[in-house]
Amino acid sequence: MIILVTGATGRLGSLVVDRLLELLPASNLAVSVRDVDKAKYFSEKGVDVRQGDFNNPETLEVAFAGVDRILIVSATTEGDRVEKHRAAVNAAQKVGVKHIVYTSVVNAQDSKADIANDHRATEDIIRESGIPYTFLRNNWYIENEAGNIQAALKDAPWVHTLASAKVGWATRRDYAHAAAAVLAGEGHENKIYELSGELRTVEEVVEILNEALGKKVPLKNVSDDAYAEVLRSAKLSDTKVLKLVNMLKSIREGAMAVESDDLETLLGREQQPLSEAVQAIAAGK
Repeated sequence: MIILVTGATGRLGSLVVDRLLELLPASNLAVSVRDVDKAKYFSEKGVDVRQGDFNNPETLEVAFAGVDRILIVSATTEGDRVEKHRAAVNAAQKVGVKHIVYTSVVNAQDSKADIANDHRATEDIIRESGIPYTFLRNNWYIENEAGNIQAALKDAPWVHTLASAKVGWATRRDYAHAAAAVLAGEGHENKIYELSGELRTVEEVVEILNEALGKKVPLKNVSDDAYAEVLRSAKLSDTKVLKLVNMLKSIREGAMAVESDDLETLLGREQQPLSEAVQAIAAGK
């Protein structure tokens, strides 16, 4: 069986491949990347490195040829992400891929968060293809808080708009290991996994940070407008500001309050403690 991972030089995809190399022979693995020169690390380990670009569908058919199972790591939000995903699904369909695994977002079909729109559409495209699928609906990455954690080291307040909203933070590494478990395992066809850490508030995460760093990080809950001004002062574009403000608003309204034991079930172990994760982020790891 040949397993292929798209976006393998990205932050999530690379961790998935690293884990797969611990589970399977390299001869069973392939990666699809836009720039093969950036994937020398994998080719040196015996992984089949193929050139594939979501913006050039014809390259995907070549990259996916002979593949049995594929992980489509959701593309960046630049451009039309749904059309990029559609191109990947169409290519998989044409060359006879037998199983598509896709990195989605929690509660994708029912969520009112803007971030869910592309994932919902992609899930629908995959279902309509007729190819057996697995949807990995990831919650929030603790690494998304790196800016706040690094700022806390300089005694800056943790500024947010989440009030007492619950979020299922987990590490990118754990999400990647769960994906690898599905890719290397059996019996996951036509299943949906809601992958989430323990639900916590920002206050609880900051308390974990305080204990890990031996500090007392100020916590500042502000209005959406005030948060937008903070982002603008950091020289973010108006488009980026609007996106981040709306994202946090959706989280405040419960978009990430999805609790499930699916992550630990797939991992076959407990999740990495957030205390370890925030220490690693603080150390720049």
